[in-house]
Amino acid sequence: MEQKQRIIQELVPGRQITLAHIIANPDPVLYQKLGLDPAVEYEKAAIGIMTVSPAETAIIMGDIALKSAGIDLGFVDRFAGSVIITGSVSSVEASTDAILQYVENTLGYSVVPITRT
Repeated sequence: MEQKQRIIQELVPGRQITLAHIIANPDPVLYQKLGLDPAVEYEKAAIGIMTVSPAETAIIMGDIALKSAGIDLGFVDRFAGSVIITGSVSSVEASTDAILQYVENTLGYSVVPITRT
């Protein structure tokens, strides 16, 4: 008789940014699938996606994003810890960088490098 392995997965809350990604020039259908307004035209548009633990930090990240560059806040999930921002590539990059610097230097979180597609 073959024994089945049982795998238990748990989320261990840490103080960390687990994803910081910038999508340059996304297809309009991606905006639609994310529930964002594809009719808003940006020159060299971009979408920034970040995830954080603990999840409530997403509120602080949204505030920093708005104050650091001319971006639009697409989505903030204070329960799952995700933030989506949109704007020009340079604005999304500046906002993402400001967020990572703040949570690392002020809040003492671990951060990941920004990835791009």
